[in-house]
Amino acid sequence: MGATTRRWLTAAAATMTALVLGAGTGQAAEKEPTGPVQPNILTAALYSLGAPTIAPPGANDWNCKPSDQHPNPVLLSNGTTANAYENWANLSQKLANAGYCVFAGNFGGAPGSFLQTVGPVADTTKALAAFGDKVLQATGAKKLDVVGHSQGGMNVRYWIKYLGGADKISRLVGLSPSNHGTDLFGLLSTLEMIPGVPAALGTVCQACNEQAVGSAFLTDLNAGGETVDGIQYTVIQTRYDDVVTPYTSAFLAPKPNVKNILLQNVCGLDFTDHLGITYDPVAEGLVLNALDPAHAKTPPCVPVPPVISGQIG
Repeated sequence: MGATTRRWLTAAAATMTALVLGAGTGQAAEKEPTGPVQPNILTAALYSLGAPTIAPPGANDWNCKPSDQHPNPVLLSNGTTANAYENWANLSQKLANAGYCVFAGNFGGAPGSFLQTVGPVADTTKALAAFGDKVLQATGAKKLDVVGHSQGGMNVRYWIKYLGGADKISRLVGLSPSNHGTDLFGLLSTLEMIPGVPAALGTVCQACNEQAVGSAFLTDLNAGGETVDGIQYTVIQTRYDDVVTPYTSAFLAPKPNVKNILLQNVCGLDFTDHLGITYDPVAEGLVLNALDPAHAKTPPCVPVPPVISGQIG
């Protein structure tokens, strides 16, 4: 056997060993493919039409080990209908640049589909919780910090209450979370009263029915207290939310471990809406502060338009 052949066999054996060990621990041998950073949710959605399963930039490096400064991996939880790339193709990279191990996945939709997070909230959250367990195993961390948008900020509370998340989550940061549901300016509440409409809506988006104000799901979720001790909760909401209405329904009941933040109290130039908030530079700064309050910085107060979100000029 020649030296070249021996080197090739040694390299092949090492590769196979790494793959086997990775499969046994739930780790991938390399980083997952990621897409580019996007300036707003519209460009991200257009990109993900052709690549709906691609990870957002800076996310899903299964070899990432948390630092002493940021010992908890950050798990991103998607909003209704959104896939991970569409929802997080800006904030994920900012979190990675700040030194966090960042992870995001697609749950609650058909595998490979552009539309995600539309199935029953309990089922979506079970898949998210399993993904969170995989993150903890791969990184060796003891707890997770979770950042969720819309449904993604609310459904983690189901994980905490019913799926053992209270022992695995340190911080929950919600961006326009649907904690008390929505009436869509009264439209959804009216439609829910029309015979046959809830059933029809449920065939395409069961999660939409469950997020209606007064739904059985939300009534059960919020019964007995909205939060648990030992977890730090931050809600970041915009006055101009056009999905979670009234906008105040995002806020959690006041407690020492709850911080409700209205964006316009931080920056009056911020006109971001529900869809744009995950790309809003002011909101992104508040997320970083919520994850690391010991090193909090005043977010930049810059003009932010609805939907396209990114800083003007």
